[in-house]
Amino acid sequence: MVARILSALAVLTALTVPAQAAPCGVPVGRAVALKSSELDPDVFVWDAKQRVVAYAGGFWRGTNDVLVHTVLAKPGTRAVVVECTAGIVHQKYTTDPRDAIGIRLVSGPNKGHYGWVTSEDVHEIADTMRAHVASGSVSTAPHRR
Repeated sequence: MVARILSALAVLTALTVPAQAAPCGVPVGRAVALKSSELDPDVFVWDAKQRVVAYAGGFWRGTNDVLVHTVLAKPGTRAVVVECTAGIVHQKYTTDPRDAIGIRLVSGPNKGHYGWVTSEDVHEIADTMRAHVASGSVSTAPHRR
């Protein structure tokens, strides 16, 4: 009888403990370089997480929507991760989900701009940039739009 009660309690406990979400592939504060595919290496930096998710999934209203809500980052543009939401980007032609990465651009003509990209467009860079982030010379404070 006691064994049954303990078993029932164990099952109830397992069911009530929330499952841990998979962590983001790129942690907040990480220095990254932006680059998309080899065919088109420029990266759209979107003004809202919902828009990068929709665009990656193949949904946007038209070219004007892209032009109004993005800045274009050249390959190699440096950024710092300020936020990450794991697994919410579901690209139209792939099955594995990607992360939505909130970034702050730290180089290029749009330096200081905050925006959103997919984990596919971020590539980790050397520890020297991380040292700048740790020293406070590069801010990782989130900026909401």
